Amino acid sequence: MIKAFFRRTVLYMWLSVGLILIGSFIAGFILFYLNADTPGTEKLEVFNPDLSSRVYDHNGEILKEFYTQHRIYVELDSIPKHVVQALLATEDREFYQHWGFNLKRTIMAALVRYGGASTISQQLARSLYLSQERSYSRKLKELLTSIKIERAYTKDEILEMYMNTVYFGHGVYGIEAASRMYFSKPVKELTVDEGAMLIAVLPAPAPYSPINHYERAMRRRNLVMQNMLRDNFLTPFEYTKFLQDTTVVSPSREVLGQAPYFTEMIRLELNSVRYRGESLDIYTDGLEIHTSLDAKMQKYAELAMEKQLALLQKRLDNRLLKDRKELEQLLGRTFHDSIPNDSLYAWLPANKKVVQGAFIALDVKTGAIRALIGGKSFAESKFNRAWQAKRQPGSTFKPILYTAAIDNGYTPATQLLNQPVVLINPDGSRWTPNNYDLSTGGLTTLREAVRRSLNLVSIRVIQNLVRPEVVVDYAKKMGISTYMPAVDALALGAGSVLLREIVAAYSIFPNEGVHNKPFAITKALDRRGKEIYRSPRESKEVLSKETSYIMTNILQSVIDEGTGGRIRWYYKFDKPAAGKTGTTNDFTDAWFIGFTSHLSAGVWVGMDDPAVSLGKGQAGAVAALPIWGTFMKMAYDSLGLPAEEFERPPGVVEATICSVTKKVPTEFCPTEKEIFNIKHLPQEECDVHLRNRVNRGNSVDF
Repeated sequence: MIKAFFRRTVLYMWLSVGLILIGSFIAGFILFYLNADTPGTEKLEVFNPDLSSRVYDHNGEILKEFYTQHRIYVELDSIPKHVVQALLATEDREFYQHWGFNLKRTIMAALVRYGGASTISQQLARSLYLSQERSYSRKLKELLTSIKIERAYTKDEILEMYMNTVYFGHGVYGIEAASRMYFSKPVKELTVDEGAMLIAVLPAPAPYSPINHYERAMRRRNLVMQNMLRDNFLTPFEYTKFLQDTTVVSPSREVLGQAPYFTEMIRLELNSVRYRGESLDIYTDGLEIHTSLDAKMQKYAELAMEKQLALLQKRLDNRLLKDRKELEQLLGRTFHDSIPNDSLYAWLPANKKVVQGAFIALDVKTGAIRALIGGKSFAESKFNRAWQAKRQPGSTFKPILYTAAIDNGYTPATQLLNQPVVLINPDGSRWTPNNYDLSTGGLTTLREAVRRSLNLVSIRVIQNLVRPEVVVDYAKKMGISTYMPAVDALALGAGSVLLREIVAAYSIFPNEGVHNKPFAITKALDRRGKEIYRSPRESKEVLSKETSYIMTNILQSVIDEGTGGRIRWYYKFDKPAAGKTGTTNDFTDAWFIGFTSHLSAGVWVGMDDPAVSLGKGQAGAVAALPIWGTFMKMAYDSLGLPAEEFERPPGVVEATICSVTKKVPTEFCPTEKEIFNIKHLPQEECDVHLRNRVNRGNSVDF
């Protein structure tokens, strides 16, 4: 019997050993299988989470954030100690003692359907490397990965990684982005109760959201502070004090961002950049992008544009609703009289009934873009009219024409007849243009022709003083890349231009003949703060200082006493300024481009469909100039920009001339002052006002 008992005991022992071996083998196989599906050492040692990229204006104000996961990286040293304490007291009290997971909590959780009990290391493993499925296999993978994380990183490094990856709801990842989202402040400025509120969100960001479920979030916040009291992170006095505080949630506004046309340009520019052999991804690379934009100037430009476009839209709507014939022409067919005009208007596509506008302001000295508007609404149309639209410039092209004349030895006092001319079109047809006001006259100076925007004199400039091919060359030299036909009609703005290019061309005049290509990005930094890109800078002297100043002085006449005079008497902008109005046939395009010694700005207003007119009388001085005048007035008054005179170079002098012949005066001449390149001073003496010549009516006696 003893032998039988002994044999059974030995048998049971061997069976137990066998079962243990089989179980160990199975467990080992399972662990090996699961471990193969967890991240390796190489992957664990590279912590590179997706980070938001931020775009700043040139004063450091944030314009927009680009992200797939809204996350801003912050080092552990920048996170207040009380926030870390709130996390440890609530999520993982034994964080600094365990080696990846808490065995006791894990066993207890397994007995109640594997819910909760994850340590900070386990949560980090799940958020970085594993799925969110609820299963025993995922839990085991989580345990294995957390152990690997503990072996690869220090405890403080794990805390920093966790704080930058954990989800806080509303599309926000990481403590810094959460602090800015919920409280509109960086994490380093959080109070104890605010920090507790953020930690309270972690177990369930949606139901504990302080934005959507404030009372529930407050109760959860109180529980977090109770945990801090329990673990001696708060004294009873502090706990009582903070418990009585009401945590004010001040969520940041989630919008398109400021200057959406501009920030979209930034995105597109960076998309084409390669760094270390790879393309940049503005949505995940955590870039810090500093730009040339001035947020305050942008605001003033948008206010001016919005006000004027609303007025122009009202005028257009009133005209179209009353003009059935035009509505039917725009729709391309006639309709039964029973269909009212407002129905026809509703059927018009947006490009035929929405007044659009574009604006750009540049720093004269550098070409830095200070403000940019690409259209009426970025949400409705992302086409950037300030950057991409090619439109006929009308009379805003004339300064380039007159620059060619001045640079080739002619002067502001050069005279041409203000009389009708006939142009031969490429198809052989004849065109007899008129001045805008239908006026004609006698000999007229180049200064007067620009001041009054006289078309007839401008055509004579291109016919008699500088050939069309020469004018095209000057346009290219001044940065115009679009097609310019070498024909006489170029004098009136035939061809097309980009707003950004013609504003940059005008900037040459106050910048002493130097052309700067517009740029937007001053520097882009990677997530570690290393500069990786800046927009290319292109600067080139294309005109002499003398020609540039003379053109500036001529264009000052436009604002001081010409077609741009409303800037002075209506908009009360009294700083030294120069500019030019522009209008195309049938009032399709309206322009105003002008500059001070510091800012060059241009406005275009029109319809996307050039077949649709803004309406009779909607010239550049009426439709576009108000935006320029309003912007400049607000910018200079509010920002304290210096009102400096344009500096005259030594090679330009003022001379007294005969006010009739524009020649060297005799003692009998009525006189006036004019400026000249010192190389091109008048040499001939007046041959009208002589000592022995007396005028009698229409006859002349000697």
